[in-house]
Amino acid sequence: MKLFFFKKTIFIGCLLVSFFGCKPTKTLSDGSVNLNLSSKEVIKENSKTSPNFKTLQAKVKVVYSEGNDSQTHTLSFRMLKDQIIWISSSFNIIRVMITPEKVRYYNKLDNTYFDGDFRFLSDILGTQLDFEKVQNLFLGNPLFKLNRTDYSMSVNNAKYIFQPNEQLALFELFYIINPSHFKIDSQQLSQTIEARFLQIDYLNYQNVEKQNLPENMKIIVLEGDDETTIEMEFKSVSLNQDLRYPFNMPSGFEEIVFK
Repeated sequence: MKLFFFKKTIFIGCLLVSFFGCKPTKTLSDGSVNLNLSSKEVIKENSKTSPNFKTLQAKVKVVYSEGNDSQTHTLSFRMLKDQIIWISSSFNIIRVMITPEKVRYYNKLDNTYFDGDFRFLSDILGTQLDFEKVQNLFLGNPLFKLNRTDYSMSVNNAKYIFQPNEQLALFELFYIINPSHFKIDSQQLSQTIEARFLQIDYLNYQNVEKQNLPENMKIIVLEGDDETTIEMEFKSVSLNQDLRYPFNMPSGFEEIVFK
């Protein structure tokens, strides 16, 4: 069971380590804050911060930790917004390609591959996931769309807290929005019955070509007594260049099956 969870988390890690860095960069300003805004006003300001670009290319330094084991990798990332997320390790040993229709992955170290849809991620997190939700995670956008009808807002520790008016039976969801720049500081999804917990912390944002993008992220995945942490430092981003997204599935590899 632990080995199966480890393989799942490794694969999720490959998907989660896929984003940003910046040049030139400027940290978002921490100006004066107003904690008396309505939920409508906060949601409107948050929606304004969603990045707008055609393509993105970056190098991502990733520190992956599980228990006492820790690994550091640098990955190449390319994105065609709303269409393709492409990730490749050094020497093309591991490659991932995500589209709205499917997820494709291969690993030359153990000669394994995956070619399927988003159902395995949905099973792991206990909610229906798709390309848009995965993309939102990396952009620092709400995983699920915010609106006044379904969410209530409170203020705690000088931050705006959003949660659904009625938490779903399968999971509980929370957003923490920074009142200085209205980007998300943290989004958290927990399944108490399954003893699962996912927390995405956006430790720093920066402005790249007038786009507000995550600079440092920390992802915590808990399942029972197993904890996995993925820390990302985002480097050398370029926007709106012509990019290629090569992906050729090797022959003779063993298929990864998520049950």
